Amino acid sequence: MANNFVKTFVHMCNYLQDPRHVARFQHLCGVQGTFPVKPTAVDRGPPEPDRPGLKRRLQGSEAGVGNGSAGDASAALGNGMQGESGPDGPSAPPDVDPDAAKAKPLRRNSLTGDGGQEFLVHNKLLFYLFTFGTELGNEMFFIIFFPFLFWNIDALVSRRLIIVWAWNLFVGQSTKDMVRWSRPASPPVVKVEVFYNSEYSMPSTHAMTGTAIPFCLLMLTYGRWEYPFLFGFLVALSWSVLVCVSRVYMGMHSVLEVITGFLYSILILTFFQPILDKIDTFYMMDSYAPVMIIVSHVSLGLVAFSLDSWSTSRGDTAQALGTGAGVALGTHVNYQLGLLKDPPLSSLPLTLPLISTSLLAVSLLRFLMGVAVLLVTRMAMKAVTIPFLCQLLGLPSDDVRQARQHMKVELPYRYIVYSVVGFSCVCVVPLLFRILNFD
Repeated sequence: MANNFVKTFVHMCNYLQDPRHVARFQHLCGVQGTFPVKPTAVDRGPPEPDRPGLKRRLQGSEAGVGNGSAGDASAALGNGMQGESGPDGPSAPPDVDPDAAKAKPLRRNSLTGDGGQEFLVHNKLLFYLFTFGTELGNEMFFIIFFPFLFWNIDALVSRRLIIVWAWNLFVGQSTKDMVRWSRPASPPVVKVEVFYNSEYSMPSTHAMTGTAIPFCLLMLTYGRWEYPFLFGFLVALSWSVLVCVSRVYMGMHSVLEVITGFLYSILILTFFQPILDKIDTFYMMDSYAPVMIIVSHVSLGLVAFSLDSWSTSRGDTAQALGTGAGVALGTHVNYQLGLLKDPPLSSLPLTLPLISTSLLAVSLLRFLMGVAVLLVTRMAMKAVTIPFLCQLLGLPSDDVRQARQHMKVELPYRYIVYSVVGFSCVCVVPLLFRILNFD
């Protein structure tokens, strides 16, 4: 009985991991690659021995990013991409819809610098929708969302949300580097995005943060703010589904990896739900909190960075832990200086104030001013930190990407920059608001 269950489970996992499901979904949504019909012979040398349960990460020098790279012709045809290779590279199929728009990935691969290959978009509405969905898990969204929530709506909810976000990224990225599954093969998958293509793939950290943030937001605000539970749940579910499905649309994850990321995040939320209030209280009040914050976040980073050779996921892990440490330290300083003004329990549940032109203007001004401070802070810290670390460690600093592939540069660089950004968000910017009478 147990053996049958295990066999069925393994079979289901293999089925959901199949990249052809990703390709079919992309084709259904109007994404069409420009794959060549005939594969190009590439001398890859003697094959490496297989390692059971382990998929080798694809690097830019070992495999094409996709869409126009050489591959299995039958896989390309199975995806409905029937094109011919011309003198300028793979061309679009002869029966292409004349209204189809040609597009390329919006950002280059963060490790290899590869810009990806051209593809066709038959449904622009879905393209923009899923592009928005995938941006809900990217750095720029977090830079906008967390500060806006902290400065204009609810500081308590924002700082506790950052704790869960940081842990989700740490656990997810660390798991990727232990499991080491490569991204879905292209072809048949069309690489609509290539920025994260050199990272490992299992589980989807976009699915994890895209699930953790809205459901943790629901967990923290329901009962604290007045709104119907069903409304909050539907918003959280829609947010999560949009992010999860967008990762399949982008060709970055298999169905299995997205489902695993969703369930993984729910498990982490279940763990944090009863202790999140205690963690926040400890950060604010305990005299040993600053030491514990620094030691715990640096230790977690050292564990994650020792798992494998350098990859772009290292930056995401250190960035999350550094931001979390900076926010926690800022929270402690705010409380000790009497600058932290959480509403008293007697005022709950909170209600949204009447939205007026003046309120919107002040909120927008606070947000723009605060984000400008954070961006300038990040820019200044980046400009100073890497050359300083390279000089301190005796490494060349003329190639920034190469320098950051050293763990002893990347780890302190990310921690220093984003811990300062996090501290500025919760301590420096609110103090500036108070000085300028925008409090």
